[in-house]
Amino acid sequence: MTKKLVAGVDSSTQSVKIVVRDAQTGELIREARASHPDGTEIAPSKWLSALNESSSGLFDGVQAISIGAQQHGMVVVDQNKQVVRDALLWNDTRSASDATDLVNELGGADKWADAVGSVPVASFTVTKLRWLAKNEPNNAAKVNGVMLPHDWLSWQLMGTPDEFITDRGDASGTGYWSPKTNEYRKDLLKLALGKEVQLPRVAKPNEIIGQTTSGISVAPGTGDNMAAALGLGASTGDIVISLGTSGTAYTVSANPTNDSSGIIAGFADATGNYLPLACTLNAARVINAGASALNVSLDQFAELALSAQPGSEGLVLLPFLDGERTPNLPTAKGSMHGLTRNNLTPANFARACIEGMLCSLAEASDVITNFGKGTVPNRVVLIGGAAASKAVQEIAATLFKVPIHIPPAAEYVADGAARQAAWALSGSEKPPAWKIVGTVVKEVNYQETVRNAYRSAFEASYA
Repeated sequence: MTKKLVAGVDSSTQSVKIVVRDAQTGELIREARASHPDGTEIAPSKWLSALNESSSGLFDGVQAISIGAQQHGMVVVDQNKQVVRDALLWNDTRSASDATDLVNELGGADKWADAVGSVPVASFTVTKLRWLAKNEPNNAAKVNGVMLPHDWLSWQLMGTPDEFITDRGDASGTGYWSPKTNEYRKDLLKLALGKEVQLPRVAKPNEIIGQTTSGISVAPGTGDNMAAALGLGASTGDIVISLGTSGTAYTVSANPTNDSSGIIAGFADATGNYLPLACTLNAARVINAGASALNVSLDQFAELALSAQPGSEGLVLLPFLDGERTPNLPTAKGSMHGLTRNNLTPANFARACIEGMLCSLAEASDVITNFGKGTVPNRVVLIGGAAASKAVQEIAATLFKVPIHIPPAAEYVADGAARQAAWALSGSEKPPAWKIVGTVVKEVNYQETVRNAYRSAFEASYA
């Protein structure tokens, strides 16, 4: 029997990854990748060029494709379908004060949480539109439509039709679409930009939204976190911790979330459910910076960390090296606490870096599971580049009260996009069941003192 092939794309901050898989079994057939330019504002054409260059010959026999991409990025186009200015990415914090202004103008955080499930921070698209209106009025006047990175790439693949299309998951990160009502809040868009513009239609999760210029069916696509959840087959009770450029903690829920504290983003997922999520700006980069400071390799850094005792003899790192999103501290800096002559050793420093990074995400995951109609966790699923570190795996087991599951290294965002493409191609009610083989399990070795020390250091600095 001839295999039906589907393709999934992960257009992330740093690179594009593409997988081609068997639509029924999920078997990996081929894959490719290419780098993106560094920075927090990027010409969208660079994403398309990287996708086209890396996919040459890759899509032979592919029947459906889906794009997963970094959330929140602001892509603005004029009436001639041309990009007005470089896209502002999720990690561009210049709109932090605009986020504060928008929250106040609507009447407070609770008003925003009730309206769209989340309180805007600098990463959200709505804040970037306000920044544009305030700082580049000439460009703002040219804007005829707003898209997200995955929307724009899907649109390009389909030959830039008159209609823009997105999905619930990515739309829920804009700050002007409500997961609860499944409707745009155009009043909030106007509050930010000063006018209403064309927005993408929100497609059904398993809809075929069009064809590429070469005749491949296109699924709706979604944001990167939603795609990763779909690629992992995450379900209620799973807390997914992703350790990439940024760190994320999220779970799948049947109920919408509206946290007025702003810690939890009340996103939708890619299946029709919800994805309450907390994001940190500092994850793997903390380990990279620590290894660089000690002038050792990442493997040596891991060995040093594992040679130290849990708690790093009282050394605690608050890992806010590049500001922070959760908690919302865009101007914060990292800080080391509990220093003494005796505990300031390379081993303790290395372990404190990893403990600080993981404690930050553990605190975030606790908020998710404790909030409202929260989830009772049964496991933590640890993914992302830093999850491959033995030190990260072992230390994670000391900071969570449930087992740590580490699935094999894979491109789960691209895999989730491919699974969505297979789902749309099949026309079935549920996504295909693809098995993940080779998951490593670390049993619980919880160290309450480490978590308490982290909380004490945070309270001393920011209470």
